[in-house]
Amino acid sequence: MKIIIAGDLVIKQSYKVDKISDEVLELFKNSDYNIVNLEAPVTKSISKIQKTGPHHKSEKNSILKVLKSLEINLCTLANNHVLDYDEQGVFDTLNFCKDNNIQTIGAGKNKEEASKFFQLDSPIGKITFINIAENEWASSTETTAGANGMDLIDDVKQIQEAKKQSDFVIVIVHGGHEHYNLPSPRMQKQYRFYIDNGADIVVGHHTHCISGMETYKSKPIYYSLGNFLFTKPSQHDGWYKGIVLEVEILTTKEIQIKEIFVEQSKFDFQLSLIKGNALENTRNLFDEFSSTIVDSEKLSAKWRDYILKKSKVYDNYWSPLSFIKNKWIQKVATRLQFKGDNKKGKALALNLMRCEAHHDISKEVLNFILKKNKLR
Repeated sequence: MKIIIAGDLVIKQSYKVDKISDEVLELFKNSDYNIVNLEAPVTKSISKIQKTGPHHKSEKNSILKVLKSLEINLCTLANNHVLDYDEQGVFDTLNFCKDNNIQTIGAGKNKEEASKFFQLDSPIGKITFINIAENEWASSTETTAGANGMDLIDDVKQIQEAKKQSDFVIVIVHGGHEHYNLPSPRMQKQYRFYIDNGADIVVGHHTHCISGMETYKSKPIYYSLGNFLFTKPSQHDGWYKGIVLEVEILTTKEIQIKEIFVEQSKFDFQLSLIKGNALENTRNLFDEFSSTIVDSEKLSAKWRDYILKKSKVYDNYWSPLSFIKNKWIQKVATRLQFKGDNKKGKALALNLMRCEAHHDISKEVLNFILKKNKLR
């Protein structure tokens, strides 16, 4: 049984399938089951939710052609953009997939529906997929539609239940720190805990760059596959490279995984396999990330460097004055110790507290600043 798992897919404008190389298409064609993260809702809705960050929407005709050409069987929808165009966007996306015979997981009309796992009966046994997203703007509630938001207790209960009912459990998580190639200490601890409670494979995406992997208790954890195909320009070179996992489950119940590296061109988003020296360099980078992940001292040192790098940005995030764009008004407001009261500021504060990745950094940065200023 061969399963393909790819990272983030966003097609924001008209896109021709012939921009996907024959080798990439062949990779998916030769698989028994194909999965991708559909990160932008497929909807005509123009009702945007109040949030920080961009709103994404799929170009319907192009995304359908891409999904069909890649023979996608299952779309993961637990991500931070599925609710960008409110509940209608979620409903439209679910209906779009259903109408085109594509299974979905990770989103629904409420938390109960969004958190349901998906089971696949195969010749080598029953495979259960679980899809989870960090709580950044898209999470469903008991009464509203959205993604299956991360909750460690609920996640573990779900994994344990899935393990009782199936032979293999694959957990796909949308989370992490954008443009940072390594997991936070919290992420590593949490993803390992998923393995402790029955997951056979843990796969991550969201960071828009590739990360490394580790084998924990003989089970693989891939911290980020990066982008698969995301038709939006970026100043970050890592944006244009991704990992596609070819997961093969043998009749002996052994799991073999092959990492296949893909890249998009910066100008027209042509998607192809990475080859030659570029492949060697990318593989070396992946191996370097992986060696850091399994070395606790190196991983901690990298995390400290990252916190130091982000300290000024996050310190500014926590100030409502960051939303006053006029520098003269900002100076007056600072002198008068103006605290501010606006929806955008409150939205950012909520996201910094609620989203697991932002909470990781905020906690460390504020602690760093307090220690630096000898306040504790």
